[in-house]
Amino acid sequence: PDSFSDGGKFLKNYSAKHHIKKMINDGVDIIDIGGESTKPGSQDVYSKNEWKRIATTLKKLKKRDKEINEFQQEVRRKVLTHYSVQSEKVDIANGLILINMVVDIERIGDYCKNILDLAINHPTQIISEEISEDLTAIENEVQLRFDKTLEAINKQDANIAKDMKKGYHEQLTGKSDEIVNSVLSGQLDFGPPSKTAAVALYARYLKRIGAHLKNITTTLVNPFDSIGYKH
Repeated sequence: PDSFSDGGKFLKNYSAKHHIKKMINDGVDIIDIGGESTKPGSQDVYSKNEWKRIATTLKKLKKRDKEINEFQQEVRRKVLTHYSVQSEKVDIANGLILINMVVDIERIGDYCKNILDLAINHPTQIISEEISEDLTAIENEVQLRFDKTLEAINKQDANIAKDMKKGYHEQLTGKSDEIVNSVLSGQLDFGPPSKTAAVALYARYLKRIGAHLKNITTTLVNPFDSIGYKH
């Protein structure tokens, strides 16, 4: 109700749900479901009240995400079952795996383009070593994962792929989310608002690149229906 961005337009669960759906269709990268205003001079909200404001929406969003994932996995199983009973044997599994990899590679390209656009449009150079130890760690981890992913795929090495599944949350997701959430809550800034926003976007883009690299390595260790998912 005290939001400075939407003025409490989406307080009801049904209106929040439709707004989230519209944002996803519009191609947003970040959805901020906040229960406390960050505008200057705003009153603090008790944690119980903040959770009460956002709990239902968050739970429904997570449930919908799970439903979509389960649907996609079931479709994969049915595709494989369909082709496995055909009289003409086709190596469909490897073909579908390749298609899945291409999707992740394309998305990595999209996020790299986002970073390039950020560098072109930001007035000054963003040097992570001068900004944040966590941002530098994220950069280094993504570079390492690029190299290791290429090595794992070229060598078809499942052991490298298994190692790549370790530490993803600690080294990428956790650090990126901490930067973004701290910026959104007003607990962290990097000087001018434009620079702060650029750093938050950069951290999120790096996280997404890392996620798609992880998806690619799962092609070596997960069954087809679980590629890109926890297994």
